[in-house]
Amino acid sequence: MEETKKARFSAGLLTFAVRHELWDGNIQDHPDQGVAILVMADVAGKETTLLRFNCFDFERSYVYGPENADLRVEGPAMLGGAPTTNLYRMDSTVDGNPIGWTIRTLGTKLPKMLGRAGYPQLADSVDMAAVTRVLPDVEACARELRATKRNTVKHNRGTHIFEAGTIRFGLEMRRLAMGDGGLAIHVLADIGGTPGKKYTEETELLAFDHFWNGAHYHYGPRNKNHRIYWDRTLVEDPLAWTLEQFEKGKLPAMIERAGYPGVAADLDVEKIAEVFPEMKKQALAMWEEGQRLTGHPGLPLEPTPNLGA
Repeated sequence: MEETKKARFSAGLLTFAVRHELWDGNIQDHPDQGVAILVMADVAGKETTLLRFNCFDFERSYVYGPENADLRVEGPAMLGGAPTTNLYRMDSTVDGNPIGWTIRTLGTKLPKMLGRAGYPQLADSVDMAAVTRVLPDVEACARELRATKRNTVKHNRGTHIFEAGTIRFGLEMRRLAMGDGGLAIHVLADIGGTPGKKYTEETELLAFDHFWNGAHYHYGPRNKNHRIYWDRTLVEDPLAWTLEQFEKGKLPAMIERAGYPGVAADLDVEKIAEVFPEMKKQALAMWEEGQRLTGHPGLPLEPTPNLGA
């Protein structure tokens, strides 16, 4: 993320940087997003990250000396004294909100943590009065970024809709402006309001983008938007993979992971099974149509912009 002046705060020799990050499954590490709080300073003429706090949906951790390649700390004797990790997990059961925990920890343990990170001279020169003054601004910035920079996307619902009880499938031949694209399967449900009423809101629970180049799928595109790119070495045909998950009954678990346990509990599996063959037939026909038109499965001739991103 490109940092702005608002996201950097000085306290003596230290700088606190706050930024929002989106991690994609099989690219950064695992699908996730949230706020990173970095403690930085000049080390040998280079701005260096001394400590990093990951305040994400799943990844709630802190790292000592992420740029200190020589950092080694002997581990417990009972484990043979092997070097301990420099990455530690926050315990969400007892630590609570990761941003709140990080700010409290910085306010009380910062010098010790800098020493553990391998920067004893900086640890000895920390101006804790300056740190205390600036931490409320760091916290406010982190909470604002978490709320306002969350990456979500609103796709089109599809051109072919298949009603399946409490959910529906939408099929769409998608093309991004840069040329990538393919057949998309949207799993949709009415979340707010009563079907047929003007205030009813249809929400996309899952999205499967079977693109010819960057094939991926989303858990909760308008909620957590945790995105996973398929490993194309193992998943040679993403559309076949998706259809297989539907046939194997994986939809309830996937919808629950997307953040909609109520919808998952109310699924009509018999209705889904009834609709599936016709939906699959149409999906394969659109897959082949893209191949005929463009040389790539499911890819239309013209771009199809999202409703919002």
